[in-house]
Amino acid sequence: MENFLTILKTIGLILAVIFSFNVIIFVHELGHFLAARWRGLEVERFQIWFGKPIWKKTINGVQYGLGTIPAGGFVALPQMAPMESIEGGNTDREKPLPPISPLDKIIVAFAGPLFSFLLAVVAAIVLWQVGKPKDLIDTQIVGYVAPEMPAATAGVLPGDKILKINGEDVKGFAGSLDSISERVVFSKGDSITLTVDRPGVGVMDIECGFFVPEAKSFLKRDGVRQIGIGPYGPVIVGSLMKGGPAEYSGFRVGDRVLSVEGIEVASTPHFSSILRENEGKLLTVEVKRGDEELTLKTMPLVPSNGYKLNPTQDPLPMIGMGFAPPEKVTELLHPSPWEQISATSRMMFVTIDGLFSKDSGIKVEHLSGPVGIGKVKYHIFQGEYPLRKMLYFWVLFNVNLAIFNLLPFPVLDGGHITMAVAEAIRKKPLNTRFLEVIQTGFVVVLLSVFVYVTMKDSFTSFTGEAPERDPNSPELPIWNKEDLEKAFGQA
Repeated sequence: MENFLTILKTIGLILAVIFSFNVIIFVHELGHFLAARWRGLEVERFQIWFGKPIWKKTINGVQYGLGTIPAGGFVALPQMAPMESIEGGNTDREKPLPPISPLDKIIVAFAGPLFSFLLAVVAAIVLWQVGKPKDLIDTQIVGYVAPEMPAATAGVLPGDKILKINGEDVKGFAGSLDSISERVVFSKGDSITLTVDRPGVGVMDIECGFFVPEAKSFLKRDGVRQIGIGPYGPVIVGSLMKGGPAEYSGFRVGDRVLSVEGIEVASTPHFSSILRENEGKLLTVEVKRGDEELTLKTMPLVPSNGYKLNPTQDPLPMIGMGFAPPEKVTELLHPSPWEQISATSRMMFVTIDGLFSKDSGIKVEHLSGPVGIGKVKYHIFQGEYPLRKMLYFWVLFNVNLAIFNLLPFPVLDGGHITMAVAEAIRKKPLNTRFLEVIQTGFVVVLLSVFVYVTMKDSFTSFTGEAPERDPNSPELPIWNKEDLEKAFGQA
């Protein structure tokens, strides 16, 4: 029964994703349709998705349909730039249609992005009133520096507070374009300059390299720029493995780890790294239990049964402790529509700038198509505050859709506007055969990018891939009581 309900939930979420995507496309194409009707243009077809229709119906001379390729949509307007070779329109008319003015073409082309933008404004106004969950990680303090990674090599330490990246102020660790993570991702050049405030030392600049996780297969996308740091955060005991060193030492669920051997613990990975570096050593750990601070003794030991966290690595010393996430208090923000739209517009322009910059780490493979967008929406519907987060996604997506379609490339609305302006300057229509060749060539390029991006979306997991475990390896770590008593006794 539980599996059946899970399947129903999954199907429902997928249908919600498809519905959301179709609403966005429908509104965009509705703009073209209504503008064409207003200006008296001939409308042959109004179709959501490309390809041969799987459903169609003709009403008042207009064929409405749903295509087979789940991407985009169109309104077939034969008096605009010729699109019959792409949209499959009627090429055998008894008499040619009357020409339309460049102004009519500009109005009809601009109406699609305008309606997308208006949908973004509506979503932004609603979100302004109901509130948006604050997803920003506020801290700018480094809680973990991965060994042998660029930040560690450059000399970044846990406890450093990052003030600027490449001379630009940062705000929070992740969750906005001005955060530390995003500044690193969109950085340019061969190195990154971190301005940090180190306790007891002061403000300094650190020149840091970066690394890009490479995909193991051509089907998957490479990662983005990273320097190997994590944010500061409390370390709270979430679970204890029976018979492990932590339980033997007297830890309890809910304890907050403060320090190890006098070193302040800045994050869960930081605590784990200290343990790994001190195998077989009796460590003094300061913890807070309620309002009381206690001193405990523990020792990181390799499990007696040879348990491995990662099947590709040797067994690591551990104490048998799981960690709880810090108490989460979701704060609702009420950004104005202007703040929302300006932030999403800025993200779009920064991405475009990164794509066309030779010294940037942003590539075409980092873009997302319908599959990637669908994955994002699916995760949104599964998480907390799904409707609020979906509204913000609508703001983001519709602003991006409006800006993208206004780019002056053939087939896109911006291309139609550009050609209409050229026609107005020339005072005569552009060569039809020339337009067909240009548009068909661009469609080939666009579809190639679409297939490439869709492949990356389909084979790349957003959450990362867990290493495959050896079926013969132990499922849980085990420590022999005699080994613990002997180790602690010798210490």
